[in-house]
Amino acid sequence: MAKILSEATKMKLGERLGVDDIVRREGWGGVPARQCGNLVREAIRLAEEELQHHL
Repeated sequence: MAKILSEATKMKLGERLGVDDIVRREGWGGVPARQCGNLVREAIRLAEEELQHHL
């Protein structure tokens, strides 16, 4: 599967949602499912913002 988000972008989103400490300690597998859903939602919002800036 292709990488869609860079590690830096994922960490930026993780910091916004307050899970960056979990990621540093346990990796992405340690992030609870609910928070992963929130990360996806935030990534979509970020992508939509970027798209609006390019139109």
